[in-house]
Amino acid sequence: MDAHELDYDLPPELIAQQPTARRDESRLLVYSRASGEVEHHVFRELPELVDALTVVNDTRVVPGRIAIEEPRGEVLLVEQVDGDVWEALARPTRRLRAGRRYGSVELLEHLGEGRWRVRLEGEPSGVAPLPPYITEQLADAERYQTVYARQRGSAAAPTAGLHFTPDVLGQLDVEHVTLHVGLDTFRPLQTERVEEHHIHGERYEVAPTAWERIRAAERVLAVGTTTVRVLETLAAGGAATGRTELFITPGFTFHRVDHLLTNFHLPRSTLLALVMAFAGVEETRRLYSLAVEQRYRFYSFGDAMLIL
Repeated sequence: MDAHELDYDLPPELIAQQPTARRDESRLLVYSRASGEVEHHVFRELPELVDALTVVNDTRVVPGRIAIEEPRGEVLLVEQVDGDVWEALARPTRRLRAGRRYGSVELLEHLGEGRWRVRLEGEPSGVAPLPPYITEQLADAERYQTVYARQRGSAAAPTAGLHFTPDVLGQLDVEHVTLHVGLDTFRPLQTERVEEHHIHGERYEVAPTAWERIRAAERVLAVGTTTVRVLETLAAGGAATGRTELFITPGFTFHRVDHLLTNFHLPRSTLLALVMAFAGVEETRRLYSLAVEQRYRFYSFGDAMLIL
């Protein structure tokens, strides 16, 4: 698949800069793969639309964007490697030096492409790293966390889950998995052929009792692309705890995910490739065109799509 097949036109004003006043007031585009029909709903109606075990990713975003004063820049914690050692992004990389301490961060080794191995003094005490396309400040930092976030470790939120409220959750049969989201999840494709792009591994964990429930369920609704990657990794024989480099592209055979709840994703992203694998390439293009036409809000704080 050529990377340009993941391109689409999006008016900039449809990139959501703030979440809706209430999480479950976001819009929900519902697509049936069996019939091809499309319906338009509000997210709080989700429990009336799907009868399945709902699996969520309960990772929590680390407040890992840490400002440094001299030279003026920042360190962005990506993944905890061992104890106080983290992998991070740092800028301005050309002016930074291994062995130097910048505030609470000591740079240990430059790994290339702006990536560093660092040592952090104390707990992460920065701010949540919002995506670069969000240019407005967030009044309440908890709006970039899901209401069920438990396990700290992500560099970005699993955004399909941001729409849930305790009331909506209470009407569903819910199970939890954990995948700590790395920045590579949102990194644009680096190759002209989609399949040649390499995804860096991300840590995941699923309790054995949770996997037994998921494996035995008649139908499973995966909340977000990160949940899909965990479930399909285990369905292919993966261990209950580990790292996954699973890159789902059109042609992939899904073994455990029956329905998908997801936001609208960036062009040329691995996330959009996964949605196309689940819904179909042409069908996804049609749905995205319809979403633009209907003025749905896109990306992290945008609206959602339910694919049945």
